[in-house]
Amino acid sequence: MLDLDMSPYGAFVWPAWAITVIVLGAVVARAVLYARRWKAELKRLEAEDPQPQANPAMEGGKQ
Repeated sequence: MLDLDMSPYGAFVWPAWAITVIVLGAVVARAVLYARRWKAELKRLEAEDPQPQANPAMEGGKQ
């Protein structure tokens, strides 16, 4: 059976776990939010110029 009491240490361990869960949750939420923003920005930029011009220097062509 699980012993989750932790006697005198529970007052320190449980808040530490709670802080860890909150911080990791915030990091994941922020990453998802920024990924959605960048994806929307990419779609917007692609809609402005769907066919980018080829750069001969990048393709190894003569300059």
